[in-house]
Amino acid sequence: MNLLPDLDHLPPEQLRALAGQLMQRVATLDQQIETMGKTVDFMGKKIGQDKTLIEKLTFEIAQLKRLKFAKRSEQMNPEQASLLDDLIDTDIAAIEAELQSLQAVITPTEKKQTPKRRALPAEFPRTLIHHEPENTHCPCGCALKRIGEDFSEKLDYTPGVFTVERHVRGKWVCDDCETLIQAPVPAQVIDKGIPTSGLLAHVMIAKFADHLPLYRQESIFGRAGLAIPRSTLAQWVGVTGVQLQPLVDALRDVVLGQQVIHADETPVQMLMPGTKKTHRSYVWAYATSQFSDAAAVVYDFSLSRAGEHARNFLQDWKGKLVCDDFGGYKASFELGVTEIGCMAHARRKFFELHATNKSTLAEQALRYIQLLYEIESEVRDLEPDARRRIRQEKAIPVMEKLHAWMIAQRDLVPEGSAISKALDYSLKRWTALSRYLDDGAVPIDNNWAENQIRPWALGRKNWLFAGSLRSGKRAAAIMSLIQTARLNGHDPYAYLKDVLTRLPTQRASEITELLPHKWVHSNSPDSLVRHQPLWNVGSY
Repeated sequence: MNLLPDLDHLPPEQLRALAGQLMQRVATLDQQIETMGKTVDFMGKKIGQDKTLIEKLTFEIAQLKRLKFAKRSEQMNPEQASLLDDLIDTDIAAIEAELQSLQAVITPTEKKQTPKRRALPAEFPRTLIHHEPENTHCPCGCALKRIGEDFSEKLDYTPGVFTVERHVRGKWVCDDCETLIQAPVPAQVIDKGIPTSGLLAHVMIAKFADHLPLYRQESIFGRAGLAIPRSTLAQWVGVTGVQLQPLVDALRDVVLGQQVIHADETPVQMLMPGTKKTHRSYVWAYATSQFSDAAAVVYDFSLSRAGEHARNFLQDWKGKLVCDDFGGYKASFELGVTEIGCMAHARRKFFELHATNKSTLAEQALRYIQLLYEIESEVRDLEPDARRRIRQEKAIPVMEKLHAWMIAQRDLVPEGSAISKALDYSLKRWTALSRYLDDGAVPIDNNWAENQIRPWALGRKNWLFAGSLRSGKRAAAIMSLIQTARLNGHDPYAYLKDVLTRLPTQRASEITELLPHKWVHSNSPDSLVRHQPLWNVGSY
């Protein structure tokens, strides 16, 4: 322990030196205290954020456990899908078969035309089944000689069959130093789990592409020999969704990196925790333009149709947004986003009017708009500069005539009539509808985004509603990858299986290499071969 000297007997020089040392030490301690105070404040904020997150997750887990194990109401009966279409096809086939048999009886002498049947794909595995006479001797006693053969092919199908990968890791030891060497366990999406990437991809595709709920998959797997509990399947889906989220985030960056984006939204029912009712939620689709080099679509699941959800997704993006007249996008336009109108929506107003009462004014408007679409058909495959030049030459005169005609007719039709509303819709948005003429990278309508919404329209007919906000966001993320894979010409199952195989060892800095528009199968012999985007994909 250091003791202070007797200050009364120290000379002034030593007193001043000692005082300087003490002041320097005090300054050092003050600096340390300040640094520690900042560290304490930072850790306090971090602890507060962690506590908030823990409370949020704990609450969600409690809700999910209550929904899973508590008493359930049976008031919500799922609607059965209509079998009418299947029954009609069955009846047509039966009637055609009966007609063929009757025709054969009535006109036996008439030469029957054999229908041309398309050959079965050569890549399908073939099982040879030989049919030979039991006795190869003629009744006269002589041996028969084979002179040829006839063959026919029938198409068979075997439901899914489970296989097991038995991983054998050899142990190697040195006799001298007794060193043990063994190959490491291959990295998997689900650590220490039993599913391979192929099985996980199958479950994800069946749920989010084929819209098969997990309880149906459970029964399908049971017919294949192993009924995997739906609780286990749900765990696989949850973990896989978390593992794929970085890839979805990278896909979102690709979409926001474009100057032209399509946007559309559609309602999806969501089950509200603790209630017996569903809530009207929404899925927003943000897609790159059909003229872009990168085909991509990202879905965003939200609790409502409020415009704040669009602003939260777009954030600081300042580009050209192709959309309909939904008011939720208006705030983004005030923040620097350029509105591109949809000619298909304008046309739809007149088409509905013409289909309802054969309006001649609506027919004239449709003729003008048809000329615009004929020009678009001509320039669809051209470069943006050439597309813009032809639009300037051919489309602008049509647009000017259409605009002048609409203004003239608006003064003649009664206020509040159906035709006046159709005219007002286009006239009020004329600037937005005309912007595509000045940019060859901008499309004439928003049909491209509407096509990307169709998978959700198909899915909600099967699963009826989303189980929670988290499950809705997970579905939106995984369906973003699946639909983007389709747009780039990939088989979604092959893409997802390969991605799930490579994802555990993929560097974070190279995650974009797994995006559908850049993806090349790991077993591909030529890494330079890319799939061509299927720009004409219109349905799911």
